Amino acid sequence: MTEPAPRTRRSRTASPLPAPEDTGLTGKATINDIARLTGVSKKTVSRVINNSPLVHPETREKVLALMKQLGYTPDPQARGLAFRRSFLIGLVYDNPTAQYIVNMQYGALDALRDSGYELVVHPCDSSKEDYIEGVRRFVQQQKLHGVILIPRVSEDEQLATALRETGVRYVRIASVPMDAATHMLVTQDRQASMEAANYVESLGHRTIGLITGPRRYRSTIERGGGFLAGLDARGIELSPDYIFEGGYTFDSGVAGAEYLLAKSPRPTAIFACNDEMAAGVYKAAMRRGLSIPGDLSVVGFDDSPLAAQLWPALTTIHSPTRDVGRQAAHMLLGEEPSGPHAVKEPRTVSPQLVVRDSTQRPKV
Repeated sequence: MTEPAPRTRRSRTASPLPAPEDTGLTGKATINDIARLTGVSKKTVSRVINNSPLVHPETREKVLALMKQLGYTPDPQARGLAFRRSFLIGLVYDNPTAQYIVNMQYGALDALRDSGYELVVHPCDSSKEDYIEGVRRFVQQQKLHGVILIPRVSEDEQLATALRETGVRYVRIASVPMDAATHMLVTQDRQASMEAANYVESLGHRTIGLITGPRRYRSTIERGGGFLAGLDARGIELSPDYIFEGGYTFDSGVAGAEYLLAKSPRPTAIFACNDEMAAGVYKAAMRRGLSIPGDLSVVGFDDSPLAAQLWPALTTIHSPTRDVGRQAAHMLLGEEPSGPHAVKEPRTVSPQLVVRDSTQRPKV
């Protein structure tokens, strides 16, 4: 009687991929097409997309190879349905400074690249009574994984409360701590404006003008207040007559400079609380035949691309807006430590003074 041949384990070699012309596809490939053409289940394809360890390496390679061959990219909304959450990060803003918003988006996109997450933006008008409900609907309809809030909406405690009620992750970007450390990214605007005041006074300026942002913005309080505190520490008390409330816009910078430059004595230096308003100061000075910095020194805040494009180049506070957006997105993607390892202090960024050509000592 002969012994039965020993049983051998069958090799799991992957079958060859179909040639593009043999796929039968007439449009963009779907997850169902990937499953059909690789001979695996849709659930297996989903596991491959989401890097599950429950997929055999050869199967994973085959699915990934076909996805690459067909140019298939997973739909974030579809992934969200499969996992009962979305792979979307929201950016909510009510800010008149376009470049600031663009830089913030670039930073967030830097962080989300190759993460499988996408960025969706939601502009709003925080002066409207129903804007909080609009943000809530945006969060719930998109099933957002997390939300980045930038000034001025980041300063609204009622909005933060509404987001906590939805259970969504969120990060608030603001110039002072306003929430638990895990929800805050603090930009330290006050210290930066104090540095600007120290610099302007050190040049010898004594008659100085200030153009603030809208008073409902916390950044206005911190930037303007920091500048006034810096001057006060150096023995200069700025008269309210030399303070103009702007709107963080170019036109409000023009209006503010027109107001200040009509004063007697005329300011020899103006600090504008953002670069767009500082650019408006340039226009008003030109109208009056004043040279910068010969007749008037100008300092801005943000260090937007505009600052280096102006002539003469603008002395300003460099606020790392793109890095702030990047950090905020990373905070939403990371796991929040708890217990003894919980974050106790909010993340901070430190703006720095950048001296260019728009400032010098005043004429004697």
